[in-house]
Order: sequence, then structure tokens, then C-alpha cells
Amino acid sequence: MVNNTEEINNREDILGYPISTLSKGQCVDEILTWIENGLKGKYFVCANPHSLEVAKADHVFSKAIKNADLIVPDGVGILIGSGLLGGAIRKRVTGSDIFWGVSSALNSKNGFSVFFLGSTEENLARIEDKMKYDFPNINVLGAYSPPFKAEFSDEEDFLMIEAVNRVKPDILWVGMTAPKQEKWIYKNKNKLDVKLMGPVGAALDFYTGSAKRSSVFFQKAGLEWLPRFLREPRRMWKRNLVSNPRFLLRIIGQRFNNQQSQF
Repeated sequence: MVNNTEEINNREDILGYPISTLSKGQCVDEILTWIENGLKGKYFVCANPHSLEVAKADHVFSKAIKNADLIVPDGVGILIGSGLLGGAIRKRVTGSDIFWGVSSALNSKNGFSVFFLGSTEENLARIEDKMKYDFPNINVLGAYSPPFKAEFSDEEDFLMIEAVNRVKPDILWVGMTAPKQEKWIYKNKNKLDVKLMGPVGAALDFYTGSAKRSSVFFQKAGLEWLPRFLREPRRMWKRNLVSNPRFLLRIIGQRFNNQQSQF
């Protein structure tokens, strides 16, 4: 099959989104370059079939994804979609991959700082303690647990932004779940005095063990979603039984359109 996928600067078009074709290590290296060069207001997002389906009906979420400096392929459905389109994406890059990769690299360099936004106060305390053990050379400047609600008020946004800007961390890790975290970053990125904003969702819970990530076997088999679906069917059914099939149908439509454009 002729590759009709647009590939510009290690990106390829999947349903109108420029998804990265870089490996996990290359994604981490690109992000480290932003941080070390002192760039401000950069952010990445993790794309999966469910998030792209949600974004179809959520204009702000769609803009938040498209305007990200890096969109990594988090979700085996993205790999399948890339394959159907003749693309080059072969491995997932998850929020946990980025969190661990960037943290490990910065820990070896010294002098960098982070702030955590999201999750519960109890889990944030665990994160701070664990960071001291795992990454002792990274300075954890603080953490903030926002209200658990769908939308924040202007006052709540102000308090979060003020808490971050008061200490000016290099990295702001955000764990509010999608699409809230990506929309919040997109809305406030120009107000935040940070180099990198990383919406990593459940990665912060996986880091402390407050939420269990699927075993390495399921991760490598492309079935990380299955144990989570079996544990939380009410929360995960729409993602797996509705969003994934719709995503693949749209991918087939894109493939057909790409083929038609060759004639």
C-alpha cells in the first residue's frame, strides 16, 4: 500500500491530528531539549482513540490537542490506525513513560524543579515522599489538590495558577484526567511561569501505587486496557466498546479518502 500519511517533522496525520512517530526515548529527548533551552509554555498530550473521539464533540479539547507541542501515541488503537493508514507508529508512548523518562534524566543533571497539580492531598503527599527517594536531585517545590469538579471557577483557576507561579517550577505535572487537564493547560498556558506542562492523568496514581497499572505482559501485548476494563466496567465500557470502534471506522474512512485522492 502506498503511504498516504502526511509525515512532517516526525509527525503523521491521524484524523487531522499530527501524532508523533518518535520512540519513547526520542520523545523524552525532545522534551528535555525544551526544558534545557529554557523555553516557556511548552506542553505535550497523550492521544488515544477515546480522547480523539471525545475531542470530535469538544471543540476546546480538540484545540488543546492540536496546539500541543507534541502529541504522543498513547493507546494501541493509535498504532492500529497508523498501520491501516500506512504510517510508521509501532509503539505506544504513555504518560507514565514520559514522567519516568523525563524525571530520570533530570535527576542525573541536578538543578531542576517540579510542581504537582491534581490528585488527592493524600496521594500528593505520597508523591512528594516517593520523589525524594526515587529522584533526590529533583526539587519538588510543591503540590496542589484542586476541587474534584467538571469545571473550575475563575477564582479556583487563579488560586492554582498563583500556587504554581509563586515557586516557578521547571515542570508542572498535571493529573486531573482527560479532557479536563488538557483543556485547563490550553486555557492557562500563557499565564503559567513554567517551561513544561505535562498532563499525565493516572500516571501520578500509578507512580504511588494508589491505582494499579496492568502488568507488563498486558502492556506488551497491547491489552493494557483489558484488566482495567474488567476491574472498572462501568467507567471503562464506553471507552472500549463505543469509542474504539468509532475511531476505527473513522480511520477506515480516512484511508478510503487518501486512496481516492491518488486518482
